[in-house]
Amino acid sequence: MADAPWAEIREKFQAALALSRVELHKNPEKEPYKSKYSARALLEEVKALLGPAPEDEDERPQADDSLGAGDHALGLPAELVEAEGPVAQGAVRRAVIEFHLGVNHIDTEELSAGEEHLVKCLRLLRKYRLSHDCVSLYIQAQNNLGILWSEREEIETAQAYLESSEALYNQYMKEIGSPPLDPTEHFLPEEEKLAEQERSKRFEKVYTHNLYYLAQVYQHMEMFEKAAHYCHSTLKRQLEHNAYHPMEWAINAATLSQFYINKQCFMEARHCLSAANVIFGQTGKIRTTEDTTEAEGDVPELYHQRKGEIARCWIKYCLTLMQNAQLSMQDNIGELDLDKQSELRGLRKKELDEEESVRKKAVQFGTGELCDAISAVEEKVSYLRPSDFEEARELFLMGQHYVFEAKEFFQIDGYVTDHIEVVQDHSALFKVLAFFETDMERRCKMHKRRIAMLEPLIVDLNPQYYLLVNRQIQFEVAHAYYDMMDLKIAIADKLRDPDSHIVKKINSLNKSALKYYQLFLDSLRDPNKVFPEHIGEDVLRPAMLAKFRVARLYGKIITADPKKELENLATSLEHYKFIVDYCEKHPEAAQEIEVELELSKEMVSLLPTKMERFRTKMSLT
Repeated sequence: MADAPWAEIREKFQAALALSRVELHKNPEKEPYKSKYSARALLEEVKALLGPAPEDEDERPQADDSLGAGDHALGLPAELVEAEGPVAQGAVRRAVIEFHLGVNHIDTEELSAGEEHLVKCLRLLRKYRLSHDCVSLYIQAQNNLGILWSEREEIETAQAYLESSEALYNQYMKEIGSPPLDPTEHFLPEEEKLAEQERSKRFEKVYTHNLYYLAQVYQHMEMFEKAAHYCHSTLKRQLEHNAYHPMEWAINAATLSQFYINKQCFMEARHCLSAANVIFGQTGKIRTTEDTTEAEGDVPELYHQRKGEIARCWIKYCLTLMQNAQLSMQDNIGELDLDKQSELRGLRKKELDEEESVRKKAVQFGTGELCDAISAVEEKVSYLRPSDFEEARELFLMGQHYVFEAKEFFQIDGYVTDHIEVVQDHSALFKVLAFFETDMERRCKMHKRRIAMLEPLIVDLNPQYYLLVNRQIQFEVAHAYYDMMDLKIAIADKLRDPDSHIVKKINSLNKSALKYYQLFLDSLRDPNKVFPEHIGEDVLRPAMLAKFRVARLYGKIITADPKKELENLATSLEHYKFIVDYCEKHPEAAQEIEVELELSKEMVSLLPTKMERFRTKMSLT
């Protein structure tokens, strides 16, 4: 090729790359893709100047171009064929142009044309794909096809392309290992080619992107374990190669913590969240990379939203750790079992003994100063399940700190659902802390705090638009009053002669619990105020529990009026009978409330006799 045309080709190619990098908002409002179209025109000119690839005069698709037919799609090992000589070099340069045309068309939302160019790129490179000159370009083309098919929701096709890229990277690193040529270098003079270090950095970045896309594909396919592994690997590599946006990295790490929380891997969850805090603190402070979006650090609202989202992940960590401890230590009526408490303490000692070996197996983020900074955050919060009130209180205070932080952004005006969920989590923190508290008066105060934060929400919410949320809060407030009443009864039972004040308090709490359980049950009625004959699966258990507790509440009302007491017993029996009759008609409901059903059957059997004795006693007096 003559020097003059080659210089022209190089110049046009570099101009096309520059135009491709222009951000959309810098184009005229009515022509958002103006720079992309200009870049495309230059790429087409370069393609024409290069001429057809010698081995690709006829560009009709071959039989093995369809996905799954060629070994590129199956991830089979490639044979090393170097791209040497004018024929190979022509094919590779043409492939670079096809790749950029493909990406250009995808950027302008012309997916079919984009796919066509990327497939041509793969076809031109197929036999050279393991070579030093072509491996990076081939992986990038497959990555882009993986994204394209993922956007079309053809997830298995996307998976095939991305897994093929991963296999090719691993084969190249195992068999060759030296940093390969970056695609842009095919249009650079020898003296401007990249240094080995820069080549390595760019190639590793391509592979990191590959892992990132695979994590999303596996998540979409509900292969959660695999998705978490790839997400963790991606985050780790981004830190190693200093190729990340702090805000985005922190959110991804915090989101990953939720997977570990659900798996009860609290040490790993704490590590992700601590790393998220440290990296989020870098927002706006680190040097801008070529990838950094202008949104990073420049939009206060986005910054505060992400901060609130990370705070919510911390709340879930503290709450779930406390709830997990409660489940491990409670007896069959939800109270602290001292034997189970001793058992948990023994398990914790074993966890501590194994901590070092477990930590070595876990994927750790960062080295040096970054690692120290993450460890400093970790040391402020335990990953062990609390076994007593003091330990639970530390987690509670940490969770409450993040509740206040989350509420700074997620306010009731504008973020109704998010705000309510944060308040419900706050209530749940108080509820689980009460389990660890041995002083019954202090437990009452914790439930009172829950009621104080939840009751105003019912007033503010329109039940027409927030029916499900309203139900949740009504049920939770009712349960808080119910628990307070039980605690006050337990306190009264310890007194020789409970005064009228405590009796009045018990009845007041009883009345409030009844009010909210009834509001919840009334919300299940149809527009004609008729209670459903068949209760929906999503509300079956809470509806049955509400009926059971209403029955029990009527039986707990303290009154000196025998007639009123008989009425209360009759109402109590009516609700117990409802549960028994409903479970007879709908056997599937029985397994939802096995314990309550047995107690209801017992009360249906005992209450008529008790009421009859009461009537006899009344007639005699």
